[in-house]
Amino acid sequence: MVSATFLYDGDCSFCSSCVRFIERYIPSPATITPWQFADLGALGVTEEAASEAVQWVEPGRPVLAGPVAIARLLRTSTRRVWRPAGMVLALRPVTWLAWPVYRWVARNRHRLPGGTAACAIRPPAAG
Repeated sequence: MVSATFLYDGDCSFCSSCVRFIERYIPSPATITPWQFADLGALGVTEEAASEAVQWVEPGRPVLAGPVAIARLLRTSTRRVWRPAGMVLALRPVTWLAWPVYRWVARNRHRLPGGTAACAIRPPAAG
């Protein structure tokens, strides 16, 4: 059994819709929680990292982000049909291609189905 946490942006309707899909169709033993309600310090994740990409935190392993985190989630699904997709997504050439797509989706999630203005990633504060 995997003792892991999958963090997502709970303020984003698009992200929350994706998580509802995951919970219904891609069940995993991982705890799936909004980063806003997680103890980020205990998980070893910064607020900046959590606000930029989904995070996969598993004790004793490096924190994974973005499509790499999604690949790990897929590989731990209790529905085995998703595991091959996770293995393919974890392949280095596929991951290299997945990152630009992930970043585009993250930048435009407020425009995607289920997205709202609250989903827009805010630029870092000048300081």
